[in-house]
Amino acid sequence: MSKHAVVVGAGVIGCAIGLQLLRKGFQTTNIDRHAEVGFGSTSNSCAIVRFSYSTLAGVMLAHEGYHYWADWPRFVGAADERGFARFVQCGHLMLRTGENDRAQVIAHYRQLGIPFEMWSNAQIRERLPLLATHSFYPPRPVDDETFWSEPAGEIAGGVFTPQGGYVPDPQLATHNLRRAVEQGGGRFILRRTVTAIERGGGRVEAVLLDDGSRIPADVIVNVAGPHSALVNRLAGVEGDMSIKTRALRREVHHLSAPPGFDFGQQGAMVSDSDVGIYFRPGSGNSITLGSGDPPCDPKTWLDDPDECNREITESQWNTQVYRLARRIPELTIPHRASGVVDMYDVSDDWLPIYDRSSLPGFYMAIGTSGHQFKNAGAVATLMAELIVRCEEGLDHDSRPLQHRMPHTGGILDTRAFSRLRAIDTKSSFSVRG
Repeated sequence: MSKHAVVVGAGVIGCAIGLQLLRKGFQTTNIDRHAEVGFGSTSNSCAIVRFSYSTLAGVMLAHEGYHYWADWPRFVGAADERGFARFVQCGHLMLRTGENDRAQVIAHYRQLGIPFEMWSNAQIRERLPLLATHSFYPPRPVDDETFWSEPAGEIAGGVFTPQGGYVPDPQLATHNLRRAVEQGGGRFILRRTVTAIERGGGRVEAVLLDDGSRIPADVIVNVAGPHSALVNRLAGVEGDMSIKTRALRREVHHLSAPPGFDFGQQGAMVSDSDVGIYFRPGSGNSITLGSGDPPCDPKTWLDDPDECNREITESQWNTQVYRLARRIPELTIPHRASGVVDMYDVSDDWLPIYDRSSLPGFYMAIGTSGHQFKNAGAVATLMAELIVRCEEGLDHDSRPLQHRMPHTGGILDTRAFSRLRAIDTKSSFSVRG
């Protein structure tokens, strides 16, 4: 009889892991507190596909992940009555604050053969004429007396990766995965919360749910997003972890682009560390806008993810949209704030954990919210191999898996995503990863 894997979480990564474990011969059950798959932080993700990570392993995994989105129906491999999620390959532009800015990312691109172009400020204005190329660095709070000071100079151009883009409907992408899992024989238990994890014979044995039901499990995978730390505590696995996770409240805002240039059709995803934001095209001529986590901004960490304030705050709205107005001088700021509030699942160094745990049979794909949506397919393939190899006897802690990625052919040293790693000082310690 095949082993039974319980995946705690049914966001885009949890559903993708369920699908890849099915393809490895497991029986699977995804459990989620929401009424439908992808209704947690996945549904409010900006769903951006980019490769601009601060570590080589991060760049490798993200570029591998792109190939799954480039041929999404093939990866899903099953019909969905709602149709397939689209990948909009609009390209990704990183604005540079100085000549040495993004040098590490550029070096990674060159080493891995990832296509990119160096753009001058003139090229930026030609391709995206609504953008000013003034420099406002460093990012400042909107109530700083120098916020509206005249710029002293210009940015140092940008780095453009044509393969970048975004997925307009992240929940649909997750629903695609659900249909593939169900057609493969996997099941979903929704509107239920895990309350306990049972052990037996020195390893995982079952999960208990809030309705009193017990689900036997040979393998449990924690993909619980902002609730990942709570699930780890239920399993009692935090003791040996040098890297842990916690929930961070986030706001993403929506507003119209200025008339005269159709940003929805002709725009690009832009990372702007000069003012401390990122933004991408939205539906119609609109802009989806998020924070780049500049050091001057306070952060709202949550001990209890269920106590997240879901209302847009005036302070965060003003901070983000006025920063955008510095980059897009013709921007019209609406009187009514619009956007979504959700949570990131953030590790101590903002890099994910893809690993086993100290409890045999218990695995983790956590610390992912905010910058790992793009990696759903690649992470699922990695985790499925890791789980199979560990269940077959691999001592992953002493001999970490060297994972060959099927699309790019690269060998990923999974030590980069270990729970036992030291904090990676090369990280941006931001949503950039």
